[in-house]
Amino acid sequence: MVNISEDQIHAIGTILNNESKPLKERFRALFTLRNIGGPLAIKHISQCFNDPSALLKHELAYCLGQMQDENANDILISVLENEKQEPMVRHEAAEALGAIASDTAIFYLQKYKNDRVTEVAETCELALDRINWLKSTKTENNALSESAYNSVDPAPPAASKDINDLKAILIDEKINLFNRYRAMFALRNIGSEDAIKALGEALKCGSALFKHEVAFVLGQMQHKSSFPYLKDSLEDTAENEMVRHECAEALGSIAVDECKDLLEKYVNDNKRVVRESCIIALDMCEYENSPEFQYANTLHTLS
Repeated sequence: MVNISEDQIHAIGTILNNESKPLKERFRALFTLRNIGGPLAIKHISQCFNDPSALLKHELAYCLGQMQDENANDILISVLENEKQEPMVRHEAAEALGAIASDTAIFYLQKYKNDRVTEVAETCELALDRINWLKSTKTENNALSESAYNSVDPAPPAASKDINDLKAILIDEKINLFNRYRAMFALRNIGSEDAIKALGEALKCGSALFKHEVAFVLGQMQHKSSFPYLKDSLEDTAENEMVRHECAEALGSIAVDECKDLLEKYVNDNKRVVRESCIIALDMCEYENSPEFQYANTLHTLS
């Protein structure tokens, strides 16, 4: 394991918090800090929540959740409670609290599960369901992240392998989000063309929160069969910006030529979060088509 000094962590944190740096450099610094982990990395990430970029702040919260370190609880709770923060940032803070799954978070998630912002309320409900599921099954938190995608998911995959049954659950808006998410992650893990088709069709179904998670999952799968579904939602300017942004990032993960061409069309979109997502997605395209072993490794630029 590489020995990383405090000075190196401070240098990376300085890049993250420098608004004059290109956004793609700051993202790379953020993901490097996530991979390093520990209190000092969390401190630098936490200092960036006053940034004007909702996309960056949303990603800060995501990374803190993926780190699953209880030292991040206080900053995430403060972001969730701050109604001046953008909905997508507060939503991601709530999801991160669910990923860390500390008892400390339960009071605050209960407090905001009826928030006036739908995305925040739904996420708090999901996070509570995840924590309760963990408690009821006596499953260790990290057991949920042991998947081919190396992510801490907001719900465990359903046990079923029947694509038709899973799709029926996925698109049924009468079923609670937690179980629809379970169907979603089961389809992701199946990974077949039929599973991708079921997920792609669900991208036009339900709340912005739900659709944005479908887009995220399609990005994780990195299959070019997802392109027409993601393209359709990105091009739909009437679609919620939270969904369009996630479609852009998913296209960056898939990184075929058609994705790059489409993303370049929207780097000047009138929604800041969409155009910034396209910039980051184009950087991801560059990485996916390069010999780099790990995306967003800022350490090599410090040597």
